[in-house]
Amino acid sequence: MNKIGMFFGTETGTTRLVAKKLHKLLGADIADKPVNVNRIQPEELLQYDALVLGTPSYGEGDIPGLSAGCLERNWEEFLVQFGSPDLSGKRIAMFGLGAQERYSERFASSLIALYKVFEGLGAEMIGDWPLDGYTFEHSASVQDGRFVGLVIDQRTQGMYTDERLAAWAAQVKPLLMEKLAVEA
Repeated sequence: MNKIGMFFGTETGTTRLVAKKLHKLLGADIADKPVNVNRIQPEELLQYDALVLGTPSYGEGDIPGLSAGCLERNWEEFLVQFGSPDLSGKRIAMFGLGAQERYSERFASSLIALYKVFEGLGAEMIGDWPLDGYTFEHSASVQDGRFVGLVIDQRTQGMYTDERLAAWAAQVKPLLMEKLAVEA
C-alpha cells in the first residue's frame, strides 16, 4: 500500500480524536483515514509498510480490551485475531494517551505493552518522544529516558495536544514516507 496506514483503539473517543488530528497533519494524500481496530481484519493492517498506531491506557499498563475493563473490543481482541505475523520491513510510529495526574504511578503505560507486541514481531519502531513538560511518578512506556512514542494527556494537558502532534508529525512523517518511496 502506497500510503501510511492509521489504526487506533479507543473507549471514550479521545484516541480517535487524536488520530483524526494527526491524519490532518500528515495529509490525506499520504495517509489513509484512521480506522478503529475493532472494525478491521488483520489483513487490512498488514497491507501497509508504514503505520501509525494509537492506544488509550487501561488497567495497570494492560493492552486495552475487554479484560482490562473496556466496554467494547479494542487492541486486545484485535491482537488475538492478528496472531504472530512477521512484520519485518514495516515501520511503525505509535502514540498513546494517559492521564498523568490521575494515574501518575502508571502514566500511559499501555503504550509500552502494545509497542512490545509490534516490536517483537519484527517491526521497526520509530517516533520516541521526550519527557519534557510531563509530571508523573512512573511510566512503563519510558525507555532510555524517553517515551517509546508520542504521549498525549488530553485530560490535564489538552492545551499542548496540537503543538505536540505537530512536532511529532514533523518528526515521523519523513521516516514513514521513506517506506512509501521504497514501494513506489
